[in-house]
Amino acid sequence: MTSAPPVIPRIAQVAAAARAAGMPVIFFQNGWDPGYAEAGGPGAPDFHKSNALKTMRKRPELQGTLLAKGGWDYAPVDALKPEPGALVVPKTRYFGFFNSNIDSLLRARGIRNIVLTGIATNVCVESSLRDAFHLEYFCVVLEDATHAAGPEFTPKAALYNIETFFGWVSTTADFCGAVGQAEA
Repeated sequence: MTSAPPVIPRIAQVAAAARAAGMPVIFFQNGWDPGYAEAGGPGAPDFHKSNALKTMRKRPELQGTLLAKGGWDYAPVDALKPEPGALVVPKTRYFGFFNSNIDSLLRARGIRNIVLTGIATNVCVESSLRDAFHLEYFCVVLEDATHAAGPEFTPKAALYNIETFFGWVSTTADFCGAVGQAEA
C-alpha cells in the first residue's frame, strides 16, 4: 500500500496529542489465529471478501503468512507501537466492535466520544464508526489521518457517508488544536 505511509506520522501525532491531553489511546490489531479458524471459513462473508484470505487461496505458498496473529503484518508499524499500558484490542473482522471487548472497555471508562484514525477509511474505519454510531457513540474521523485504497472517489464517498449519516469529519490540525497540542 504505497499511499498509506504518509498518514502514519499524522496518526502518531494524534496519539501523542491525545496522550498529552490525558485521553486514552486504543489500538486495534486486525488478524486471525494461525489456523484461520477465526476467519470463519467458506460459510463466512469474510472468507470471500478479505484480500488476505483471497490472496492466500490464489497463492498457496503464502498460506499462514498474512494477517496471522504473531506475524509480520499483525504487529503495529514501528512508528505506531503502543506505549506500555496502552489498550490493544484484537479484531477478527473489519469493524472493531465485532466479537471484541472494545464496547466494554469504552463504557467502563465512561467514554462516549471516539476519534478514529487508521487504514482503511472506507473499510475498517468506516465500519467501526458505523458500529459505534449504532451503539450510541459520537464519532469523529480525522480525514488526513486515514487512508483509503482504490479509486479517487473512494475516500470521498466514505467521508461523505460518515459526515452525512454517522458522525463527523475533522483534521489532525483541528484535533490537536482542540486538545491544546500545537501541530508539529
